[in-house]
Amino acid sequence: MNPAAQGIPGLPDLTHPHELVQFGTQALKGSLLFVFLVIALGIAIALVSVSLRRSSLEQSVFFGEWSIRYSQLLKGLQHLALILVLVVVGFFLCTTLSNRYHHWEQARVAQVAESVAGDKLEQTAPQVRYVAEEPYTYTTQVKDKVVKVNDTQKINRYLALAGSQIQVTLKQSVDVNGRSVIYLVDYTAEYKVINKLSKINSFFFEAPPPDGYSLLDAYKVERDSNRLTPTNPGDYAFPFRLEPGAETTFKVSYKAQGGPRWVYNATGQLLSKFRLTTIANFSPVEFASGVIPSNTKVEGDSTQFTWAFDENVSVKNPFGVFTNTAPVRNTGIIPRLLLLAPAIFLWWILLLYLSLPMHLKNVAIAGGIFFACLLTLTYLGRLINPPLVWTMISLIFLSLMWGLGSNRRAALAAIICTLAGAVIPVFGLLVPFSGLILSLAALLSAVWLAVQHWYGWQTLPQER
Repeated sequence: MNPAAQGIPGLPDLTHPHELVQFGTQALKGSLLFVFLVIALGIAIALVSVSLRRSSLEQSVFFGEWSIRYSQLLKGLQHLALILVLVVVGFFLCTTLSNRYHHWEQARVAQVAESVAGDKLEQTAPQVRYVAEEPYTYTTQVKDKVVKVNDTQKINRYLALAGSQIQVTLKQSVDVNGRSVIYLVDYTAEYKVINKLSKINSFFFEAPPPDGYSLLDAYKVERDSNRLTPTNPGDYAFPFRLEPGAETTFKVSYKAQGGPRWVYNATGQLLSKFRLTTIANFSPVEFASGVIPSNTKVEGDSTQFTWAFDENVSVKNPFGVFTNTAPVRNTGIIPRLLLLAPAIFLWWILLLYLSLPMHLKNVAIAGGIFFACLLTLTYLGRLINPPLVWTMISLIFLSLMWGLGSNRRAALAAIICTLAGAVIPVFGLLVPFSGLILSLAALLSAVWLAVQHWYGWQTLPQER
């Protein structure tokens, strides 16, 4: 498998055992350090209290004041520890999901590429070759004298085809593992040749089979309904005689199997009275090399392309048909969202803390709901459009967040915080114009906090 399909390099993936063990070891060390700091702070307060034991009044005031502060600090540390746990666990969950989704996307791209990968079937236009004698002059040395010699040489010349009528029927199949596409080609072509030379009547009709085939069957060349035999086995040059001013017709036919593309290569020849008709009995299909066909006809799953050139025309690139696959779009969006999800979670939790009295139980439940929604988005996004999936999930998300408030005003505050801190940012990372939508979410958050704390929004009562 392509290494790019294995995941995003450098990101932790908890599906890998060695990374899971490493994460557990680091988490244990961090927890022990946190516990030692809390214990050390408690011991320091106790030592100060002992040092003030001679003054009972100072001791009682100091101990009472610091006991309250220590209790508040422990309560704050509990919230901080819970948020850290949620962020760290959520980060590793998101990186794991990001790696899995990246792996799935790359595997999908590789599968699409493999389905149309392979050698193409390229049919080269036949040529009519003849041998001509042309005079040429060279110099040589004879007995210390430079002598000019006039001689003749044989060179290959080519006669232009007077007409080409080609019909190709294509069917599509797959190989044994069901991935790569195979073309089944039925090729029939008639070529008209007119001898416009005055002194030459001996020619060779060179009609090679297509390049890139895996199977070639029933290949034959006929002249005026008479089958021709090549002079040398494996040499696709067929000798024939044609008197000056006369014309003849050659027919070439074969059945072949090969790669998922069939093209016709004119090899720079001038095409006159040329007509190529390709019938592709599958869908989707498209014309190749950017040479627009003269006519396109679609009937059900069959598509017929026709290239017709009445006058002399030169086509530089090979042209034909290929299997058209839908492009794989919007890759990398979900992995990017998952990597930014812990930051979105922190912003959302901060909005909730600034808007509502939060207890440990509420924070834990809210964090679980947030990351559960992301998990659902990750896997449903493979089947349905991700923005549509998140819209449906958001309705459930907001309905659950309504229960976070003890009254209607508190529930409305929870809904606004969830919209500005979670729903809109996640949606903004799923669609184009992410920067604009994230800016609107930040503006909504700032406006909400200003309205609540500066413009007389009623203080919410503490929840029991």
